[in-house]
Amino acid sequence: MASDLEEKAKEAFVEDHFELAVELLSQAITLDPLKPEFYADRAQAHIKLNNFTDAVADANKAIELNPSLSKAYLRKGNACMKLEEYQTAKTALETGASLAADKSRFVKLIEECDELIAEESDTIPTQEKSTTQDPTSKDVQPEDLSEEPIVVVAKPKYRLVQIFYCLFGLWRVLTLRHEFYQKPEEVVVTIFAKGVSKESITVDFGEQILSVNIDVPGEDAYVFQNRLFGKIVPSRCRYEVLTTKIEIRLAKAESIPWKTLEFNKETTIAPKAIASVTATQRPTYPSSKPKRTDWDKLEAQVKKEEKDENLDGDAALNKFFREIYQDADEDTRRAMKKSFVESNGTVLSTNWKEVGTKKVEGSPPDGMELKKWEY
Repeated sequence: MASDLEEKAKEAFVEDHFELAVELLSQAITLDPLKPEFYADRAQAHIKLNNFTDAVADANKAIELNPSLSKAYLRKGNACMKLEEYQTAKTALETGASLAADKSRFVKLIEECDELIAEESDTIPTQEKSTTQDPTSKDVQPEDLSEEPIVVVAKPKYRLVQIFYCLFGLWRVLTLRHEFYQKPEEVVVTIFAKGVSKESITVDFGEQILSVNIDVPGEDAYVFQNRLFGKIVPSRCRYEVLTTKIEIRLAKAESIPWKTLEFNKETTIAPKAIASVTATQRPTYPSSKPKRTDWDKLEAQVKKEEKDENLDGDAALNKFFREIYQDADEDTRRAMKKSFVESNGTVLSTNWKEVGTKKVEGSPPDGMELKKWEY
């Protein structure tokens, strides 16, 4: 079953369906978590999607499972170069080159790393390389003069953290990150954590505190516990654990916009002014209130406009297929996915009974030939 998913992932990769390739390889890893090729191939799909930290994590896992897998070092080198971690990339590429039968790709990337490392050294200002102390002094060695500016001037502080992650493979720390967005009545916090079980997660809601604890086997627990920007209603808050993330919904105690997720003295909520109005004195704008946006109504309006949109040609056909998929049951969706992937985009069936028991062969248009490219 895992090998079938691997083949489908390769087909999706050839068709530039990289999101589907990641999904299929993730399913294969669930079935066979000790096969390093799955992680190495998923790292390549992540690179195509510009998910470079995820690519480094998968490459590190593949190397951990099989230290002789040369393509895992190639994936890691490519991803680290995109993260501008050229020294780490060079180390990985040199190791991979020593294991690979064909060293040409490694040699080319190593040369590129050398050029980029040299360019970084050249960007250091001359005055940063100089010092007021005597170069012959025992307290300051010549090599110290060249290394210190590289860290302080050429590299921002956060880059050192990225180097640390790449060197030691702490991929879980990179993938466990959070972001938030808000509606008038609630704040939605998303913690990106792949493959985390519901039993390993503890979420507690306070009047103005959100506490999240995720136990990761063999690693330090991920803890998020901060005072929130505004007050919430704990009894109305909830959370849901999905395959790639944890979605937490915080019910606001007051319908006010939050400037940040966490409490900050500089962005505290201004106290409401209480106006004293006498019988002979009237406020200038007695009914002025902040205008609220009905997001549910706006979303419904956008969906209605999309549905009523008049299209022609391929756009109309694509819209037609999207509507079929959106309103279909699970078997119909599975049939559409399977037929489209296995036929290389030439067949789209909605009959699961017909396509579920056999492989869907490609059916190219008249005058065209279906060719399978090597992965």
